Amino acid sequence: MLINMLFHESITDNYIIRLLMASVLGALIGLERDIHGRAAGLRTNLLVSLGSAVFMVISESIAIHHAESIGDSILRADPGRIAANIITGIGFLGAGAIIKYGFSIRGLTTAACLWVTAGIGMSSGAGYYELSIITTVIALFSLIVLNRFERLYAKDSYRTLEITTSNDVDLTRLIDVVKRKNISIVYLDKERDYEKKRMLVKFTIRLNHKGVTDKLSHVIVQDLENSEIPIFVIRWWHQ
Repeated sequence: MLINMLFHESITDNYIIRLLMASVLGALIGLERDIHGRAAGLRTNLLVSLGSAVFMVISESIAIHHAESIGDSILRADPGRIAANIITGIGFLGAGAIIKYGFSIRGLTTAACLWVTAGIGMSSGAGYYELSIITTVIALFSLIVLNRFERLYAKDSYRTLEITTSNDVDLTRLIDVVKRKNISIVYLDKERDYEKKRMLVKFTIRLNHKGVTDKLSHVIVQDLENSEIPIFVIRWWHQ
């Protein structure tokens, strides 16, 4: 009886360490997301990692208890079944963080973080501490270091430029002012208001640029203001 009690206490202590490890490592991932103003931040990633660890602990405990209770029976509990369902559940959670907006898809990194955090929790819950720590280090490297590395090379981004001008303005002149190096006009929409004698022109623009892309908007707006084209309203926003 005493041996069983000591064995049970050591197992319980081991599980507490697993849950604490999962919580700390998940919190580190969440802290980076929180600093960058993401919705799935410190608490969300901590809870995802902790929850995954709990399910792994339960899965392992059920398998051990089932094996002890049936002895040498041919029936065996599969601890991987709960783990597989964790991945499915996190997939639904991650899908809720992804938003398609125009040409852009937002939330992919957040969804991937939740997925990796679940893996960290699962590995901690299974007792693979080295694996969970290495995964956390690699994840933080990709979020912090590679985020800065991305600023060193040019990449495509999409913006919308909306101009309200006079109805009799030649669109060719307007296009010539907007066009420049590293900028492509994907398509152009226009709307004429004959009552107010105004025309709404909307450019969908692809920019190939590194650094702060929206600095180009100031140059474009200034060129439009300096041109002889009558301008009433200018709007610039992300796709």
